[in-house]
Amino acid sequence: MKKNKKINLDDFHAKKLNELNSKFYEKELKRLQVELVKMQDWVSYTKSKVVVIFEGRDAAGKGGAIKRITEPLNPRICRVAALGTPSDKEKSQWYFQRYISHLPSGGEIVLFDRSWYNRAGVEKVMGFCSEREYDEFFYQCPDFEKLLVRSGIILIKYWFSVSDTIQEARFQDRARDPVKRWKLSPMDIKSRDLWVDYSKAKDHMFSLTDSDYAPWYVVNADIKERARLNCINHMLSKIPYEEIKKHPIKLTPRKNKPTDYVRPPISVQNFVPDFYS
Repeated sequence: MKKNKKINLDDFHAKKLNELNSKFYEKELKRLQVELVKMQDWVSYTKSKVVVIFEGRDAAGKGGAIKRITEPLNPRICRVAALGTPSDKEKSQWYFQRYISHLPSGGEIVLFDRSWYNRAGVEKVMGFCSEREYDEFFYQCPDFEKLLVRSGIILIKYWFSVSDTIQEARFQDRARDPVKRWKLSPMDIKSRDLWVDYSKAKDHMFSLTDSDYAPWYVVNADIKERARLNCINHMLSKIPYEEIKKHPIKLTPRKNKPTDYVRPPISVQNFVPDFYS
């Protein structure tokens, strides 16, 4: 395997962020997050159902984009589905069955951090499924997604595209940083040697599942901050939301505290030590 040139990820992003303008990024992210809240209110009010799929290579920045989307939203309305390795029972089920239970009810948004497309990518490349299972997935997937759309679900599919060089730099960064090391799984490490295999799998997946009713949208993710803004802005454009007018909240003066209440002594309570005084 050709040895990749080591890149200082912090310096790389500092330079690119300067081109983007970090103040603009924070300001625009805040504006988009306000729009996300408006979209959430519309979904809740109209009982709409939204599914957003996030796929892409390891370290492409899917998690960071999902985090910025969910950050201002109500977790009772917007939730993330990040399924782990299927159990023996789930392996015996119809492939799409375990994903169906995570689909939204009316008034909900579900973000899939990887989805049923695991079969078209990881499972295919790593040999976790048979050729028959792989072929059957592509036979069923378009019809499955058509049924979702016909049922009224707004289905949006994103592929986060990252270059070989940037992915390697992010892997190196995760390996060095103890806070990020958990993000680097044995599967991620093995994928470094299978770049072309994943590329072929992705190309084949697009050729069979990029439909008019459920198209793929590619996010250029080499610069994570730019990818987040582009993804959120595009997602908002694909959901026909309107601002739901709400009555302003007026806080009346607080009522007087009851005079017969006696607070228990502080000495009988267990307090967390003030380490940072």
